[in-house]
Amino acid sequence: MLLLILLAIFVVPSSISGTAIALPVISVDTAAPLTSLQWVVNAFNLTFACLTLAWGALADGFGRRRCFLTGVVIYTAGSLVSALAPVPLILDVGRGVAGIGAAAVFSCGIALLSTNFEGDQRLRVFALFGTVAGLGVSFGPTIAGTFLDAFGWRSIFYLHAVLLFIVLLGRKAIPLEQARVAARFHFDVGGSALFILALFASMAAIVQSSQWGWGDVRIISMLVISALFFVVFWHVERRQRAPMLDLSLLANRAFVGYCLVTVAGSFGFVTLLTYFPTYTTSVLTMTATQAGLTMLMLTAPMLVCPMAAGKLVARGVSSFRVLMTSLLCLLAGVAGLAWLSAPDVHVVVLAAPLLLVGSGFGLAAGLVDGLALHTVPEQKSGMAAGLVNTFRLGSEAIAVSLYGSTLASVLGDRLQSRLLQVEGGAANVRRWINEVAAGNLDIQSSGTDLSADTFHRLLVQAYDGAFHQVLWLLFSVVLLLTVLIGLLIRTSRKAGTNLKVELN
Repeated sequence: MLLLILLAIFVVPSSISGTAIALPVISVDTAAPLTSLQWVVNAFNLTFACLTLAWGALADGFGRRRCFLTGVVIYTAGSLVSALAPVPLILDVGRGVAGIGAAAVFSCGIALLSTNFEGDQRLRVFALFGTVAGLGVSFGPTIAGTFLDAFGWRSIFYLHAVLLFIVLLGRKAIPLEQARVAARFHFDVGGSALFILALFASMAAIVQSSQWGWGDVRIISMLVISALFFVVFWHVERRQRAPMLDLSLLANRAFVGYCLVTVAGSFGFVTLLTYFPTYTTSVLTMTATQAGLTMLMLTAPMLVCPMAAGKLVARGVSSFRVLMTSLLCLLAGVAGLAWLSAPDVHVVVLAAPLLLVGSGFGLAAGLVDGLALHTVPEQKSGMAAGLVNTFRLGSEAIAVSLYGSTLASVLGDRLQSRLLQVEGGAANVRRWINEVAAGNLDIQSSGTDLSADTFHRLLVQAYDGAFHQVLWLLFSVVLLLTVLIGLLIRTSRKAGTNLKVELN
């Protein structure tokens, strides 16, 4: 049972971190426009973020095993649709379906581990769970890059389907608990729907802003609709007998501060996890396998830093200091990448900032959930855990989509006037800019008065400059969050409480 659940859970972070490696190749192979390419990542993140809490509530009423296996089936189907997709739209739909299944696998899988193991055995199981999740994040780009070079981008999604099919073959090893479908069970359908619609509208606006512009009436309308849905969601949840989110938790400043640590990780680490592979293959001209190996410098700290953070706190080091150190590592790493990355840089030069970013994320990842739950009453711990994950997954979805949209907008500002001087067709220029934003810098210069080398150098310089500009934007966001987190936690009377973490 443990092996099957951990195998399914391994696929989720490896899918998130590994898929980005294939984006430039998918762009060329399917002639995908930029927005479709962004939704290869965003569709999965959106459905995963929106439905994690909903699956947890369904599992309480209809059985964790049943919901877990349903999620595995949905995830498998979504992976097969992605692998067989003839056009970009079908690929986006497949990724969205896979995200629905991933939400069930993650939330129900954790619930199965919690209910089937007790005492010291549970401690060991969850330590193993953290290690497997770290392995998925760390080796996802390497595995995906290897399969991409050997068999093509579709093999990545076939691999996910095969691993999940193995879980289905062994499903009898997972015990069937008594489903508790009763009159007292109440699922917050209204709150769940409002939350999903609000987040979807905001993400759609962010993704499309690079194509339509922030001043476009359609973008403004989607943002207004998103805000209205969030306001209605707030009022509905305050009156719900069994709300999807207990909003009273947001009055706890220390708890909110710990939740915002996960948001800082989304902007400082997850965005690079998703899009830095494109920089390595397009600007640094690495192969997919080389890019995957390079990403190990970003992800490898996830294997050791969570446990190291727990041991430091257990030995008396202030948990607040450990968290602030993690945020400072994120800041130093992002700033280092912005200073040092360049088309002709050797990958060894980027090792230090990549390791710093990975360490900053890893130090907080193993600690922040426990600290957040330590600040709330025990009877609210389940809802608090769900809210922490809502901050984490929702901010990841928004940060990744905002990164892609901003990069495309900055590229447009840098390239449009220059390309219009050498090629008068605005539609052709827009197509070139979208291809460059997708990581395809090998487009032909036909129709211009520039040589192929000069044209390619222009595109590389533009992408490199846009990448640096977005990095400084990420740095600013993480810096602002760091200041806010420090104020929220330090002003709380519980901020100085050390959480003693026992690691078995």
